[in-house]
Amino acid sequence: MISPRALSPLGALAALAALAGCATQSAAAIAPAAPGFLLGLWHGFIFPVAWILSLFMPGVSVYAVPNNGGWYDFGYFLGIAVFGIGARKTIVYRDRVVRERVVERPASGTHRIVREDGE
Repeated sequence: MISPRALSPLGALAALAALAGCATQSAAAIAPAAPGFLLGLWHGFIFPVAWILSLFMPGVSVYAVPNNGGWYDFGYFLGIAVFGIGARKTIVYRDRVVRERVVERPASGTHRIVREDGE
């Protein structure tokens, strides 16, 4: 049996899902001859520059409205995530290597660990 504590988050999630199902997109935001996949790809790729410019220039926006819907959105996503700012890779350079070696002490029957810095 499911406890009442577990039902509360599930109920909230179900209510949010039902509310999201009622959302509609404005008919004026979708136009068949409007920007499609390729322009969405381009707009996603130039997103960082467009965003900076949109802060200072009111005529510049980062997203084209109206557009042709899902294909524009898919191109925009690919432009940002695959080809644009999301495609950056972090490079980590190792410039210090630490080596350890065990030095035995035969007289006392013990050992010690010596750390050496290398290049």
